[in-house]
Amino acid sequence: MSDDAAPWLIVGLGNPGAEYAGNRHNVGFMVVDLLAERMRGKFKAHKARAQVVEGRVGPPGPANRRVVLAKPMSFMNLSGGPVTALRDFYKVPVDRIVAVHDELDIDYATLRLKVGGGDNGHNGLKSMTKSLGPDYHRVRCGIGRPPGRMQVADFVLKDFSSTERKELDWFVDRAADAVECLVTEGLERAQSAYNS
Repeated sequence: MSDDAAPWLIVGLGNPGAEYAGNRHNVGFMVVDLLAERMRGKFKAHKARAQVVEGRVGPPGPANRRVVLAKPMSFMNLSGGPVTALRDFYKVPVDRIVAVHDELDIDYATLRLKVGGGDNGHNGLKSMTKSLGPDYHRVRCGIGRPPGRMQVADFVLKDFSSTERKELDWFVDRAADAVECLVTEGLERAQSAYNS
């Protein structure tokens, strides 16, 4: 069971660099950016090859939680290294680690929360699981499947379409709410509220 003093580590998965910022693969970064904004925090470089913000989420009182928001600054397929270094630095048990990531097998703008499971071919999760084992939480942000014969790699590294962008702010906002609910009220509550 978790040590109550330990913070939650919320990892947004994405690729660093301006050219990737609007990509479908970077929806995890978008969600932790919004959470940082809500906490009025600014990302700072951490020696673990990540950008981090420390703060709290939830109402004052027993449900208020200490969190570390993180964006690994390695590329997606090497996310496990920075996440492991942050886990060790902040002494976070694996059941308090949350990966926020894009998910091809879920329709666009749909969320699914779970703990454990496979990586479904997602290189960021593959790297995290290799380093941590599979038993961390996931907030899976649906991006849908590529149209026609488009390769998956091309699809995830493209920006959201103009149609998708109309809903993107709402989607990212809802995903950030889901993360806060998971951390403050637990997985079951968050699943019943946000698993659409």
